[in-house]
Amino acid sequence: MSALHLRRWPGNEDRPALALHCMMGNAVYWGPIAEVLRDRVRISAPDLPGHGQSPDWDEDGDAPDYHTDVTRKAAVLIDRPLDLIGHSMGATVALRIAVAAPEAVRSLTLIEPVLFAAAPEPLNGALMEDVAARLAAGEDAEAARAFLGVWGGLDWESQTAAGKARLARQIHLVQASNQALRQDSANILREGGLEAIDAPVLIVMGEDSPAVIPAIADALAARLPDVGRARVPGAGHMLPITHPRQVAELIALNLDQA
Repeated sequence: MSALHLRRWPGNEDRPALALHCMMGNAVYWGPIAEVLRDRVRISAPDLPGHGQSPDWDEDGDAPDYHTDVTRKAAVLIDRPLDLIGHSMGATVALRIAVAAPEAVRSLTLIEPVLFAAAPEPLNGALMEDVAARLAAGEDAEAARAFLGVWGGLDWESQTAAGKARLARQIHLVQASNQALRQDSANILREGGLEAIDAPVLIVMGEDSPAVIPAIADALAARLPDVGRARVPGAGHMLPITHPRQVAELIALNLDQA
């Protein structure tokens, strides 16, 4: 199992935190948040497989799917109870770890968790069907462009040729996560799972995020024993990048609960 490239920022050595980034991003964007929180925690953040400086995802490896591979490699980085922070797909991995090993989590901050299976209706279904059709037709770049138009918060045309090529490769990882995120193949939502998380949980959303996000938040919050919710005005799905100070201050509030 190839190790992930791990980034670390200065901080409180007595209180480790692990941050997991979104799909098609990398761990660099946790830097400004780590700086704001340096007196409270020391943040480490891996580049997920196929992202940043980590190796590409080995589809033929030991893990049955991408989400499972990410979860296993992130869990290896936890050697004592810590503060777990995740954004988007990274938030679903953080939640999966917390359900499997609640004793490993001191606090849990979920930023825009994209566990679509939790929503009462498939609000994201049409987009993912469009992405799947484009990938089947060999239109990787168009699939990435369609996906990022809703979830990426970036201007496709402003990307370099190398950047577009990278995103076109990574869209296949989005597809490889579908069963975990849309059908809950990882069984994150199993009976008694969320209820067993014995740590303060904060769900953070952007005010302008896709409609499925508050629906997911509603479903998760209804089952979590100790949960708070926050919405950042003027922010969309990529709020750790666009609103790092506000996100950091909300994370700090949750850290204070643990």
